[in-house]
Amino acid sequence: MSINKVVITGNLTRDPELRETPSGFQVLSFGVAVNDRRRNPQTQQWEDYANFVDCTMFGNRAASVSRFLSKGSKVAIEGKLRWSQWQAQDGSKRSKLEVVVDELEFMTSRDGGQAAPRMQAAPAQSYAPAPAAAPAIDTSVYDDDIPF
Repeated sequence: MSINKVVITGNLTRDPELRETPSGFQVLSFGVAVNDRRRNPQTQQWEDYANFVDCTMFGNRAASVSRFLSKGSKVAIEGKLRWSQWQAQDGSKRSKLEVVVDELEFMTSRDGGQAAPRMQAAPAQSYAPAPAAAPAIDTSVYDDDIPF
């Protein structure tokens, strides 16, 4: 068994690109920069290094989400890794590793400020009738002399 799960947060490196397949299926592509911190061996100072991650989202959600994303948007993404290989027009083989997005959460608002706190729905009220009292158990059918 193997596990293929990715969770990242970062900023979009470019405006998302929404396209449609000939059959009408929507595909959203975008890049996310994820910072990593490492100590510089010469200066002994911590430095940020960016990792650039290609991401792809499919279906109607991709079209819906694309309206709210732009370069610089901070997002949290959950998905899985997918490796693709193809032959370029010049005949060379190309490949890439990308994240296929299952869940996306906006971490900034549309105007670039902090994201509004997530509102939680009020707890659902139960309109089911109260359970009836448990029926009385007839203990005369039990034999207390059974050794087990």
